[in-house]
Amino acid sequence: MTTSEALVARVRDLLLAHPPADTDRADFLRARFDAGLAWVHYPEGLGGLAAPRTLQAVVDAELEAAGAPDNDPRRIGIGLGMAAPTILAYGTDEQKRRFLRPLWTGEEVWCQLFSEPGAGSDLAALATRAVREGATGDWIVDGQKVWTSSAHTARWAILIARTDPALPKHQGITYFLCDMHAPGVEVRPLRQITGEAEFNEVFLTGVRIPDGHRLGAVGQGWEVARTTLMNERVSIGGMRIPREGGMIAPVAAAWRERPELRTHALHQRLLRLWVQAEVARLTGERLRQQLAAGQPGPEGSGMKLTFARLNQEISGLEVELLGEEGLLYEDWTMRRPELVDFTGRDAGYRYLRAKGNSIEGGTSEILLNIVAERVLGLPAEPRDDKDLAWKDLAR
Repeated sequence: MTTSEALVARVRDLLLAHPPADTDRADFLRARFDAGLAWVHYPEGLGGLAAPRTLQAVVDAELEAAGAPDNDPRRIGIGLGMAAPTILAYGTDEQKRRFLRPLWTGEEVWCQLFSEPGAGSDLAALATRAVREGATGDWIVDGQKVWTSSAHTARWAILIARTDPALPKHQGITYFLCDMHAPGVEVRPLRQITGEAEFNEVFLTGVRIPDGHRLGAVGQGWEVARTTLMNERVSIGGMRIPREGGMIAPVAAAWRERPELRTHALHQRLLRLWVQAEVARLTGERLRQQLAAGQPGPEGSGMKLTFARLNQEISGLEVELLGEEGLLYEDWTMRRPELVDFTGRDAGYRYLRAKGNSIEGGTSEILLNIVAERVLGLPAEPRDDKDLAWKDLAR
């Protein structure tokens, strides 16, 4: 079994062979992956050493102390938090070897082609079609996806499409890895309330996907997608932040630095939200410890719910605390950012950006159902479409 001492020795060997100050960033990251120090809990040969997940902190601390570059995880969060664990769970050996290394090093950015204009909260109602071409065995995909972060910078996408409309909606779906540079893929910006086009809509017209880029069995797409979604909610709701970090940080700083803004009522609200933010942070730490012992479960939905509610309440408090200043907005210039920044820029940005937190990564209403049914064990809501063929559903 790999020990922390053995990992420290391996890190030092890496640093000796590839000094960060003298090594190209991409070359260093590739060498780190090949040394099994990318994500130590992954299998050997795939960036890991089959070591306990908790030992990753040992590696990260040693490399940070040495000034080694990281892989810019915020920029490639969809690949790291969603695509990688799904490929690891369901991919073939060839797929794992092909995709995991450039995904982790950030040489290939990933996006998620799940939501559609008519299939957001009810994702299983998706209408994008994938039809098998008899002569080649390739799949021809037609449809539209929406609310796609990073589509304008992505090289690859995780995609679910309907392959059998005669089956009930959850059964006729298959999961694919889609080349975003393939003919027929069109990405259009979606400008949101912040002024940025952080999201995109993606049109797929006759896009050819080789069967070798199918993830899991034909018709297994919903099961594979659930793995992605559970990891997504953990990555959003269980992000590691320092004490008094995240959205509460600028509010607490303004409170300390601007005594003229204080009122008793705002003080009471700040204390309540500060405590809730700290409880959420500690709960997120416990969730990561549970994750280290196995796969993520439905508990991540509860954390993502809390993340959305707190961000919206805290950003609202910040705007009220700043008074007239809180109504100012730094810049409405149209941007297409390369990463999602929940807490960046000014108070007005944080307030507006937080509105999306209760939609992205699963709407709060859907997550409440998941917590009720899969965590609390309450009866599921009645559904009359569960056993109907997708083609027979009213739309």
